[in-house]
Amino acid sequence: MCDDGPNCSQHPGRGLIQLEILRMLYENPTHGYRIMDDLRKSTSNEYAPEPGAIYTMLRRLEQRGLAASRWEKKASRADRRVYTITQEGKEFLKEGLRMVKRRRRLMDDLVRFYDDNLEDKTTRKRRGP
Repeated sequence: MCDDGPNCSQHPGRGLIQLEILRMLYENPTHGYRIMDDLRKSTSNEYAPEPGAIYTMLRRLEQRGLAASRWEKKASRADRRVYTITQEGKEFLKEGLRMVKRRRRLMDDLVRFYDDNLEDKTTRKRRGP
């Protein structure tokens, strides 16, 4: 899913963040600062993106044809760019979420193996069943 070159493996979460952004755009066209705020909330403040990182991702999504933008003019505040998901973006999101489901099954299997074979039994007793 990541086609940003050889550095992709150094950013394992980038593909998931892109899917999360596309999901947000699928639900509602929005602007970059709202996306940043929603990402913070959806990750329980574990991911607090910088504006430059989000706008770079949004530009890449546009370049790849997965998102589109338009300027929204408001009399009461500054103009802002509003992003929407394209049909190609919807297809990419669907395929990306299929991949997430496949990976989740693998992760569940690995967690079960860990719980059954490798977890420190004293830790398990303290946590309960």
